[in-house]
Amino acid sequence: MVKGLSILGSTGSIGVQALIVCENLNIKVVALAANSNVKLMEEQIRRFKPKVAALFDEKAADELSIAVKDTNTKILKGMEGVKETVTHAEADTVLTSVVGIAGLIPTMAAINAGKNIALANKETLVTSGDIVMKAIREKGVSLFPVDSEHSAIFQCLAGNRHEDVDKIVLTASGGPFRGYTRDKLKEVTVKQALSHPNWSMGSKITIDSATLMNKGLEVIEAMWLFDIPVNDIEVVVHPQSIIHSMVAYKDGSVMAQLGAPDMRIPIQLALTWPERMSNPFNKVNFYELNALTFEKPDVETFRALKLAYKAAEIGGTMPCAMNAANEIAVEYFLKGEISFLQITDLIESVMNEHSVNSQPVLSDIIDTDRISREIALNFIKRGL
Repeated sequence: MVKGLSILGSTGSIGVQALIVCENLNIKVVALAANSNVKLMEEQIRRFKPKVAALFDEKAADELSIAVKDTNTKILKGMEGVKETVTHAEADTVLTSVVGIAGLIPTMAAINAGKNIALANKETLVTSGDIVMKAIREKGVSLFPVDSEHSAIFQCLAGNRHEDVDKIVLTASGGPFRGYTRDKLKEVTVKQALSHPNWSMGSKITIDSATLMNKGLEVIEAMWLFDIPVNDIEVVVHPQSIIHSMVAYKDGSVMAQLGAPDMRIPIQLALTWPERMSNPFNKVNFYELNALTFEKPDVETFRALKLAYKAAEIGGTMPCAMNAANEIAVEYFLKGEISFLQITDLIESVMNEHSVNSQPVLSDIIDTDRISREIALNFIKRGL
């Protein structure tokens, strides 16, 4: 059980749900960090009374400082402030739940400070898997997956030998456009793409789910988390989102983890493992389930998944370049400046332009992210 928790991304979807878990289990919240949401951060400070809180946006942090001057919470700002929250002496665990590569530097700071990591920021491992996992091993800290799929795999592997694994099976809901043709995808709107059939998530992750890039990122994350070749990770579309993932073993046995599509369940497990605590969250009712179905993903229509496998196979800085392009593409799709299909067009164009560094250090990752974003923006300016 976590003794003291720092939450990186406390005002986002995962962060808000993590605080519900903390309140339910009486877990001490030591520190909170987010980007710029002054109003929600103020509410969280007053409710959870953390020792410190930080906003990356310095102007927003100044506003927050005034708003909560009657509390005992120390307000910090900028990247240095965020790093101070994740390295706070009273926190033994950091939940990293910010979206995108923005979580990489603070997560590395937390690892280097000897903190255990509850990881809900998949881009950290997608862009820098080798670097992060080496740091985890060198510092002797634990990493617990929060994504429902990776939490499922973690549980299915528990008590079994790594060498007996045949393959990992990642399940995917298929998103709101499952079964669409490419012609039909030409007409989809931002509003439609933000309407996920099963999960309540932030806008960026919801769009990634619609393109299947979210599943591609999860494939790369699983490769690093569980030390398994990317070609031994299979994606299966499971529209009901009840089986969260599976592990197939060499003897033909398949272990599956089931649960309601409620992110509070894997969040709690990451904070309590190896204990399992009671909670009032959603539970599976087998009498209400009509069927559990499975399909092969359509990687020709939803090319993002195919591109993610390609990036993983190439390795080095390619996954970072892919991720940077995706973050820009999703941002501009949400603005209405590119179409849904142009998201994967842009990612592919940036990947084709990228010169791979096969053995990057952290500074190379940061440079690759910056350069790839610039390339993506140039493609957008030229009309792709």
